[in-house]
Amino acid sequence: MKENKDEVLLNEEINLKEVRCVGDNGEVFGVISSREALELAVQKDLDLVLISPNAKPPVCKIMDYGKFRYHQEKRQKEAKKKQKQIEIKEIKLSTQIAQNDINYKVKHAIEFLKNGKHVRFKVFLKQRELSIPDAGMDTLRKVAPMLEEVAVAEKEPKLEGRYLNVLYVPKKATTK
Repeated sequence: MKENKDEVLLNEEINLKEVRCVGDNGEVFGVISSREALELAVQKDLDLVLISPNAKPPVCKIMDYGKFRYHQEKRQKEAKKKQKQIEIKEIKLSTQIAQNDINYKVKHAIEFLKNGKHVRFKVFLKQRELSIPDAGMDTLRKVAPMLEEVAVAEKEPKLEGRYLNVLYVPKKATTK
């Protein structure tokens, strides 16, 4: 069998003794040898496709495989269009930031959150600050009360490398 899950066995690739064969119009040919099923497919100028290899006996269908793949890919593209992409805006802070700068950055964060975007605050820790990340936590604690009306912190602030990160999501998104 093939390793890729998306790929199916077609025509001569099907080397089984018996298969349950189904026609393209829903007609059932019953349990027949894979050679007979292939001959039926060739007579109808269609492909023999192994649909369910784990069934007892395995199920094959006579169909136009090219047309089937085309419609399958078309459905996948439509489903992908309907998916909602989450956009994350990143705002960087430092431990030495002044309060008016925090207010300015939080004002922008609130605009992003009202537009349905997620906001990640990152506090960069320099040299000695890495050994004691409390200064970064204090900066993030100043931001939290300013955002509590509009957003919710997804998790507690987390130290990742040289950054303390916290992700805020809009309150509307969490109530759904």
